[in-house]
Amino acid sequence: MKRLLITGGSGFLGKELAKKLKKNYEIILASRNNGLNQEAEAITGCKTIPMDITNKDSVYDGFNAFKPEIVIHAGATKYVNISEEQPLECIDVNILGSTNIARASIEKGVHTVIGISTDKAAPPVPHIYGNSKAIMERMFCSLDYSNDTNFSCVRFGNIAWSTGSVFPIWKRMMLDEGLIKSTGPHMKRFFFSVSDAADLVIRNLEHIDLTKGKVLSMKMCASKISDFLDVWKKLYGTSWIDVGKRLGETTHESMIGEIELNFTTQHNLDGVEHFLTSTRELSDSPVDKIFTTESADQHTESEMIKLIELGMNFDE
Repeated sequence: MKRLLITGGSGFLGKELAKKLKKNYEIILASRNNGLNQEAEAITGCKTIPMDITNKDSVYDGFNAFKPEIVIHAGATKYVNISEEQPLECIDVNILGSTNIARASIEKGVHTVIGISTDKAAPPVPHIYGNSKAIMERMFCSLDYSNDTNFSCVRFGNIAWSTGSVFPIWKRMMLDEGLIKSTGPHMKRFFFSVSDAADLVIRNLEHIDLTKGKVLSMKMCASKISDFLDVWKKLYGTSWIDVGKRLGETTHESMIGEIELNFTTQHNLDGVEHFLTSTRELSDSPVDKIFTTESADQHTESEMIKLIELGMNFDE
């Protein structure tokens, strides 16, 4: 089996990818937190190694030991407000860390690298976190044109119940205080499950001849935070209040920005509608309108309930 390395492997997405891919690949999960590595190994049954992506020697040690043929680069810092307050940490992890992964992949002859990005990287980009991911996208896609290694990226919406997601925060507030304090009930966001997120990465990997040098995203639903809060209240009886937005937060987000339209095509992959965005190649059949949380379909109430209930195990 081919050897596949997942950075950020002890995280929510990394563990889900490992569980889905381990039948077909030899998986190694890489993370700088040894405690979380042990938990990830117990949950997935896959090997783990310590790796600090901001440290070039640590990255090369991991690559030399495991000799990966495929890398899924999910290691990142992802908090918008913290990135505004502590920008150097964001730059070190998301830009320098991604650079270290790219260099090691090229020098060690890795076949394919897939970078995990976010809708917050789509233009216009109003904050440091989104810009750090936009730089990673452009760097990876540009490197694809000048190296034997295939580089591609995927853009995510918000993964329900991931680290930093509002859902575990709301659950903790509900249990501890009996009241949910929301920083942005007016905001509208793309939400999907970690299973769907992992499937998007795997779809990119399976279609790498099409996606290399480009950013793959998918059509998904979006809803106001207040809509999810109202469904939550209906399910569990917990009231909520608006406490004001945090630094860097925006009302709407884009998956495909206006300046990307002429570089973006739409594709049906495995029965799912996707967008494929190039950083340099104009499309022969470009999409004709931006895809944002304003234009996306709204989640139905049953879809919102399903996403909420994914993490509502009160025995944990």
